[in-house]
Amino acid sequence: MSTFNDIKKQDNDFIANTYARFDVAFVSGKNARFIDESGKEYIDFGSGIGTNSLGIANDAWAEAVSLQASRMQHCSNLYYNPVTAKLAEKLCRTTGMKKVFFANSGAEANECGIKTARKYSFDKYGADACRNKIITLKNSFHGRTVTTLSATGQDVFHNYFFPFTDGFLFCAPDLDEIKNTVMSDGHVCAVMFETIQGEGGVLPLDDGFLRDLSAFAAKEDILLIVDEIQTGIARTGRFLSYMHSGISPDIVTLAKGLGGGLPIGACLFNEKTEKVLSFGDHGSTFGGNPVSCAGACVVLDKVTSDGFCGEVEKKGEYIKAKLFEKLGDEITEIRGRGLMLGIDFKSKPAKQIVAEALKKGVVMLTAKQSVRLLPPLTITYEDIDEGIEKLASIF
Repeated sequence: MSTFNDIKKQDNDFIANTYARFDVAFVSGKNARFIDESGKEYIDFGSGIGTNSLGIANDAWAEAVSLQASRMQHCSNLYYNPVTAKLAEKLCRTTGMKKVFFANSGAEANECGIKTARKYSFDKYGADACRNKIITLKNSFHGRTVTTLSATGQDVFHNYFFPFTDGFLFCAPDLDEIKNTVMSDGHVCAVMFETIQGEGGVLPLDDGFLRDLSAFAAKEDILLIVDEIQTGIARTGRFLSYMHSGISPDIVTLAKGLGGGLPIGACLFNEKTEKVLSFGDHGSTFGGNPVSCAGACVVLDKVTSDGFCGEVEKKGEYIKAKLFEKLGDEITEIRGRGLMLGIDFKSKPAKQIVAEALKKGVVMLTAKQSVRLLPPLTITYEDIDEGIEKLASIF
């Protein structure tokens, strides 16, 4: 087997330098434990940035993916296949949405949502109305394509790649500001938001604000696009995070945890938007790939099983209580829901904490100035305890 230095050199020699990697090379694992090339184990509180929803190498997921790969890995969207259709039905029946478009990533799902919202107003109000602007929230993150970077409400991302796509307006999560922007501009077709701003620092939006925004948007025939790419698939203790507030979006985007570790994106439409896109309006060569969809079907079966979401909520509360018990004097605040948590510490910056914890055998993430936890939804209480003990040891 290659040594760490062999792997690092090969990576540095041939992979574009777009990531500041940690000095670890993972080669295998199981559930919430990674194993590096030397055999050292790590407790996983990051799940591949929220993608390994059922943990590493879940048996049922791996079996379904392997079986589908041995039968047919791809056939294109020019033809029907039963696996993609099965996943579409599961998603629609679970969410109450009417149709789904499959893509390869969260950014692609958001691109589809943006195109759908603009075409909805184009079809209904005509080209002369120029009803094509989308409000997104300050501090949001919606992807790394040129258009989804444009939609992202953080100035730090609006650099280098000029010209960015026009048509986005940025507001605070404040209903009066959004109302004033809609009324003064006159060309808004949609509002797009995350219910918890993940990359922005794990910042939850208030449920009351979401309900008021939903009512206002419905009155003005402005579409609600909810970006559930990080918050979805039981991550917050509901199948989708917006379900905590009881709102009914027009478009919902999914990715990350849906595939259980394989690339997939999905854009869901309600009865208002299900017929907006027609033949040729949008497409994706690999969207709805049967292997990814086979894995996603296992994910959905698991996270919608009796008691699963409730257990995610319990684990989230357990982690918060355990963190305060072990590190209460070091913690300023813990935010989030379920197994999507952001922690602010007093004595050390987040990047330093994550780097030191990794050396102790704990994988965590940052989100701006906060430590971010996105553990596998299947993490055990024993692994939670061990991971927090190792985290506490760095203080």
